[in-house]
Amino acid sequence: MWRHRLLTGSVLSLVIFASGLSLSAADEKTPAKPEPAKPAPAKPAEAKPAAPAKPAPKLVKLNVYPTDIQLTTSRDRQSVIAQAVFDNGLTHDVTSQIQLKAAQPGIVRVEKNMVYPDNDGETDVIASFGGVDVKLHSKVVQGKVDRPISFNLDVMPTFMRAGCNTGSCHGAARGKDGFRLSLFGFDPKGDYNRLTRELSGRRINLSLPHESLVLEKATGAVPHTGGKLYEKDSEHYNATLRWLQAGAPYDAGEIPTVTKVEIYPEGGVLDGKDTTQQVSVLAHYSDGTTRDVTTLAFFSSNNDNSATITKDGLITANNRGEAFIMARFDTHTVGSHFVVLPKGLDFEWPNVPEHNYVDTLIHNKLKKLRVIPSELCSDAEFLRRASLDICGIMPSIEEFNTFVADKDPKKREKLVDQLLNRKEFVEMWVMKWSELLQIRTVNNRISYKSALLYYNWLQERIATNVPIDKMVQELLGSTGGTFANAATNYYENERDTLKVSENVAQVFMGMRIQCAQCHNHPFDRWTMDDYYSFAAFFSQVGRKGSEDPRESIIYNRGSGEVRHAVDNRVMQPKFLGGAQPDTRGKDRRVVLSNWLASSENPYFAANLSNIVWAHFFGKGIINEVDDVRVSNPPVNPELLNELAKRFTDYNYDFKKLVRDICTSRTYQLSTQTNPSNERDLTNFSHAQPRRLRAEILLDCISQVTSAPNKFRGLPLGARAVQIADGNTSNYFLTTFGRAKRDTVCSCEVRMEPSLSQALHLLNGDTVNQKIVQGKFVESRLKAGKKPLEVIDEMYITCLSRKPTDKEYSSLVQVLDENKKDETNTLNDVFWSLLNSREFIFNH
Repeated sequence: MWRHRLLTGSVLSLVIFASGLSLSAADEKTPAKPEPAKPAPAKPAEAKPAAPAKPAPKLVKLNVYPTDIQLTTSRDRQSVIAQAVFDNGLTHDVTSQIQLKAAQPGIVRVEKNMVYPDNDGETDVIASFGGVDVKLHSKVVQGKVDRPISFNLDVMPTFMRAGCNTGSCHGAARGKDGFRLSLFGFDPKGDYNRLTRELSGRRINLSLPHESLVLEKATGAVPHTGGKLYEKDSEHYNATLRWLQAGAPYDAGEIPTVTKVEIYPEGGVLDGKDTTQQVSVLAHYSDGTTRDVTTLAFFSSNNDNSATITKDGLITANNRGEAFIMARFDTHTVGSHFVVLPKGLDFEWPNVPEHNYVDTLIHNKLKKLRVIPSELCSDAEFLRRASLDICGIMPSIEEFNTFVADKDPKKREKLVDQLLNRKEFVEMWVMKWSELLQIRTVNNRISYKSALLYYNWLQERIATNVPIDKMVQELLGSTGGTFANAATNYYENERDTLKVSENVAQVFMGMRIQCAQCHNHPFDRWTMDDYYSFAAFFSQVGRKGSEDPRESIIYNRGSGEVRHAVDNRVMQPKFLGGAQPDTRGKDRRVVLSNWLASSENPYFAANLSNIVWAHFFGKGIINEVDDVRVSNPPVNPELLNELAKRFTDYNYDFKKLVRDICTSRTYQLSTQTNPSNERDLTNFSHAQPRRLRAEILLDCISQVTSAPNKFRGLPLGARAVQIADGNTSNYFLTTFGRAKRDTVCSCEVRMEPSLSQALHLLNGDTVNQKIVQGKFVESRLKAGKKPLEVIDEMYITCLSRKPTDKEYSSLVQVLDENKKDETNTLNDVFWSLLNSREFIFNH
């Protein structure tokens, strides 16, 4: 074989050269550094005029939280947090510097930054700093009444705050040291019974409450595996003690539930290491009251390298970066975004052009981070990038020559429009949706005919540009035979009611709600009630056979319920994060689909927008795209919200959304970085090289070598992206991580490089056979082209550029050393290009 000559002679140098091809030809064109000039004779030092002192930053806004103070009963109190915002974008915690004063004395009492009730009534509390006054409305109700102790409202929160009911402590499935609590408090009644009824007299002592084991262990008075959790006479100690002194009752009557939790301030930009910011947490209850729960919330940071937070809610800045500060109380997790900058960082925004709203919102974030975006990529780079991303194809030689020579300043926008109207664009997104909908054969359930009909149904919807919301509503509300109405295969692919609901939440809302099946979600708002109420929408899906044993009929049975795993109660259908609809006499799936794929559901448009964004940038604004939760926040929420709004305004026409993204300056940025953005991997300040996914890579190899593929059920020359059945594959696709569509998880598509992939490209059959089969070199030499002309075409075909001067000189040397065997030498060059990083990556 000709390829084995690569192991000997001068061609070996070509392999070494090709393996190191840069992802940008710009590196290859850097001119040689000039010889350093001889130093000039030293001159006497001249005094330089002192740089003019920069004016001190000006206060532009004073944020004081909360703006509405509600105090109920004599035990209530409210902390006040103040944040100064300056004209340089920095924020300072001025809580300790503000002056608080009640406009009308006798209603509230102010001590430092804390407001306490005195008498019933309403008044303003004036917060003053830097010549700015902010009015906080305050209202006191039952100011002289002592609130009775509550197990649910006072004692249960101490378990969360102290970490008692986490999975590593008593919240474990089997508990710890003989005592078990429900994980994160999902079962208060069970916790009460275990605390008061198990091992009677051991954990609580109503005769001598101070000697109760639950207190002595928490304060370290007796040995405790978890160590000392809080001080004696602390707020947490006293809450439990009061409950014990009251006889350890369980709450009577209806217990107010937490409906919303807020964290203050809403964000900040911290100036340098060791800068601090105090946060506070406010809980809203179903009875209309609020409560300062800062001392009861559990705090955490998603990036301790940039900012940490103490158990009392004090943020301390560390290294430059971003941190999302989270507070959990009851079943709610909320967060606030903080940016940490180097102390006194000098920065000036260079007024970068903006093509559309995408750039405006990206730039707003970069300004806050003091990051300058990269320059635009070259025309050749954009042509290759857009062709691969939008259609999954390499631009042809003719397309390359035409586009590069075009002087129209709007040519990039025109290119995007042309690509959006190609059939390959439809094929690309049919493949993406086929993964989300798990289109595949399933033994004894989904035949190849059903899978193919399902795939054709999807292809027809996308090809005719049916709005995505209408497609999803048709899919989820589908009834009939799996042959007659192919969309019904969605309910044949997965028959378990709970699993169907999990898949719907993950695909169409981006939420992994699986863990709420057994306990309240530890990092999001979803409870077990939410989980089983959502699953109830799919409890009445009926399935029966038809005359053809390969076909099933999906219908609405009108009966069937989902029961809660803890108390076995029947759960009524309820939207995730929404209302409980009236489903009597209706197909529950239709009711759900009408809400799910509509503007009433705040997660639908945002989730699909995020999926589209991730396709073009390699990662989502929320990443992973199907892991939407409070503790995994969007890196640019304003951008995600605007994309979702536009998508809704476009009537869910995702072609228009793709156009917005691809015509933005942000999408067109170079992979080359500058000193300000070289470490940025999350805020899209420069393009990042992305390995081509398995199907696209195989199609591109086949395209440039002119060696067609043959797949099951498809004609010779069909693309890998057109494969209908997830179970149809080959060694190349499996090795490079094609999704089997066994699950809806985005992680099924594996993009990580591996040794087996490299070895297959180097030594496997795919590249070698296709070079031989396609006769790229032979056909061009036969047509009278010279070797360097063939090399030019190779480079344009594979890399959408011509060789650099450095590459030309190396290639000429190799050709000169192998004049007698030009064909094999050129095939060696072709093989080297197909194995280069520049070919395998989109950049």
